[in-house]
Amino acid sequence: MMKTILSLAAACAGLAALSAPAMAADPGFCAQYARQAVHEVEVNMSIPGCFKGFDNRWTRNYGQHYGWCLGVSYEQANAEREYRRARLSECRARAGM
Repeated sequence: MMKTILSLAAACAGLAALSAPAMAADPGFCAQYARQAVHEVEVNMSIPGCFKGFDNRWTRNYGQHYGWCLGVSYEQANAEREYRRARLSECRARAGM
């Protein structure tokens, strides 16, 4: 009986570890992330034909980027950063830059 309980407890602990959320990004990381995001929006706005309007991704609002970052994992923040970089690269190519 005790062996069954221990096995069950170990299985539950393993499942809990697999479903645990990724660590949220820390304030220092998010401050840098938000500064870079605002800069990327400004770059986007400076490339002819690239800026499509403001939204949650393309906003000059530092606080919005910072607050979003604090609520997500490092992986999610880095994925968003890479998305913006890829779009900027595509825009530069279309603009002949």
